[in-house]
Amino acid sequence: MSATISPKVFDFLNKLTLNNNREWFTENKNLYTESQQNIIAFLEDLINEMSEFDDELKKIDAKKSLFRIYRDTRFSKDKIPYKTNFGASLGMGKGSQKGGYYLHMEPGKSFIAGGIYMPESSVLKELRKEISLYGEDFLKIINDKDFKKHFPELDQDDKLKKIPQGFEKEDPMGEYLKLKNFIVVYNLKDEEILDKNAVKNLTKVFKLMKPLNDFLNTPFV
Repeated sequence: MSATISPKVFDFLNKLTLNNNREWFTENKNLYTESQQNIIAFLEDLINEMSEFDDELKKIDAKKSLFRIYRDTRFSKDKIPYKTNFGASLGMGKGSQKGGYYLHMEPGKSFIAGGIYMPESSVLKELRKEISLYGEDFLKIINDKDFKKHFPELDQDDKLKKIPQGFEKEDPMGEYLKLKNFIVVYNLKDEEILDKNAVKNLTKVFKLMKPLNDFLNTPFV
């Protein structure tokens, strides 16, 4: 039987949202530790299940994949000390040149994602070249019936208004060349995270992301 996420995790996050200060956190550190251990156990089972379709995930350490709950407030006007979510990178991170997966757990705002997030400019250029050259292959992936059902479109945040330099204005893949992120997101209800079959259910959705990751990784293999 796979590990499950306890409702206590969301209870802790809800309490933290209402008491986001160091004093409360210190007094209730046990609630955080308990939640953290629960999530690491869940991630271990999730990684194990997902590695059945993606060998690369076997290299990932569940504990290291979980982001710190402490916010970096050095350059932020918002000085709230703690994140009100648990996030785990399964091969996906800011500036990454490799397609991966991400799990975000937050009451009412949970989701999973896949692809390449905020790639560095040199990586972004290579991805755009790949999409321009092999547009048919790219479209076949994102227009697949099951893929489209779960991910109606790629992330549109910070999308350029014009086709980037170095590409033809009439490029048939022009709308995709304007993208700055190549990720897909699947939003989750709280009950889907807390479901006893969450590991298997999430794995099925993550598996749909694999062809996109494979395409995005091709220039860097």
